[in-house]
Amino acid sequence: MTTSFAGNASRWLLPTLVAVACVAQQAPAPRIVTLSAPDGTILKGTYFASPRPGPGVILLHQCDQQRKLWDPLGESLAAAGINVLTIDYRGFGESGGARFDKLPDQEQNKVIEQTWPGDIDAAFQYVLAQTGVDRRTIGAGGASCGVSNSIKLAQRHPEVKALLLLSGPPGREGRRFVQASKDLPIFTAAADDDKYGPQNLQMQWLYSVSRNPCSRFERYPNGGHGAEMFAVHKEFPGIISQWFVACLMHKPASIPRTNGVALEPEVLRALDLIDRPGDGGVAQIAKALAKARERDPKTTLFPEFIVNLLGYEHLQIADTKGAVEILKLNAAAYPGSPNAYDSLADAYLADGQKDLALQNAKKAVDLLANDTADTEQRRTAIRDNAGLKIKQLTSPHP
Repeated sequence: MTTSFAGNASRWLLPTLVAVACVAQQAPAPRIVTLSAPDGTILKGTYFASPRPGPGVILLHQCDQQRKLWDPLGESLAAAGINVLTIDYRGFGESGGARFDKLPDQEQNKVIEQTWPGDIDAAFQYVLAQTGVDRRTIGAGGASCGVSNSIKLAQRHPEVKALLLLSGPPGREGRRFVQASKDLPIFTAAADDDKYGPQNLQMQWLYSVSRNPCSRFERYPNGGHGAEMFAVHKEFPGIISQWFVACLMHKPASIPRTNGVALEPEVLRALDLIDRPGDGGVAQIAKALAKARERDPKTTLFPEFIVNLLGYEHLQIADTKGAVEILKLNAAAYPGSPNAYDSLADAYLADGQKDLALQNAKKAVDLLANDTADTEQRRTAIRDNAGLKIKQLTSPHP
């Protein structure tokens, strides 16, 4: 799988022309808005009004930042004729609520699953109520945790006609929704230097399962996580604006070209089979891998990172047996990966197989001594995770 990052001057020409054309009708200055959540919590947002009637877009920030990271895109979209609302989640930025980063993990999950949907729906209704917004044509965008939030918004509201998804996990249900929604175009993007690992693979995978011909994938060699890419790649907001204009204003001829490519069909087929361990899919791919390695011992049929995600998705739906199968296959395919064995240890532990959990956690720690593929930050995280399991499984119980 090869991706070129070579420049192409014509690729940036149309966004520039769009921006120039909008100078004559400059968008009003952004305004700070105050919204009320269903329980009365105050939510703060920024509204970027277009100088003329048009679609609306709501942008949902990543969970290590706040809404202001979206400002370059909000300004670009407003200039292009699209009304935009960015909000701070409760517990973030200027919004009310207990500070999210101070909450225990269980409380964070409760807020994400039970509270944020109502907050986001309140913001969505605000967009629909604004003068000049076409209520039937709305877009949504999210970065990192905002990816899942945006997809869930589209699941709840059919008015959402296009999704921008940056550097984040859609989740099992979200990915299947995108795959089934042939009329919903998506724009995915990520940078190779993302601090949270190979998010480019996750975004490439999501793009690859989309069946809409207007979907696009942009891959940058650098730029950081999520909307942080705007600060490094100044042209990026213009590319996204052009895409939203094309999708929401029914101008398919103006959809921008991007450099991202889809996963190969045989890789997608392998991932689909691996996701069905109970139907023998993992066993089928294991046999194919063994046969391929008779010819080339270094052959890989699937990306380690994506199969690792599949394993944890099965843990989340309480399919511990399936997760063990998937993560055993991953460790067999990538025997030098400490993370593959640490993840397999998690699956064995969830399945109650404590001896095998301990064995694989120790294997992960042993492999770290010669690990050059992972960053120091990632090696530390693997060591800490495996160490916790080893301590838990070897400590004497009263």
